[in-house]
Amino acid sequence: MRSAVSTKGAPQAIGPYSQGVRAGNLLFVSGQGHLDPESGALVGEDVASQTRRVMDNIGAILKAGGASFDNVARTTVYLADMADFAAMNAVYGEYFSSPAPARTTIQAARLPKDMRVEIDVIAGL
Repeated sequence: MRSAVSTKGAPQAIGPYSQGVRAGNLLFVSGQGHLDPESGALVGEDVASQTRRVMDNIGAILKAGGASFDNVARTTVYLADMADFAAMNAVYGEYFSSPAPARTTIQAARLPKDMRVEIDVIAGL
């Protein structure tokens, strides 16, 4: 059985999907971009500030689902340009304690709304 997880602390879905879904002892958080939760507008002057907004959006959904960054087991990072890896990675690392979750990072040809960074996570509950 699965149930949707949602919060006003993260941007509302821009398509037919949930911000997060609980399935058994897992919480799947949909890809989050650097969108302001209230306005839905892209925010952040650079990839570091954009990544911080992404991670804060993820944190709000994790909290709504009864989890935290300590519960995250797997992430996928999508970058518009792999040259942004170091800036993204520096901010990303601030949100996780050791051991860090498993991760894949890829350069995507294009992200929704022409975002620079999008991240999804899977957490155990």
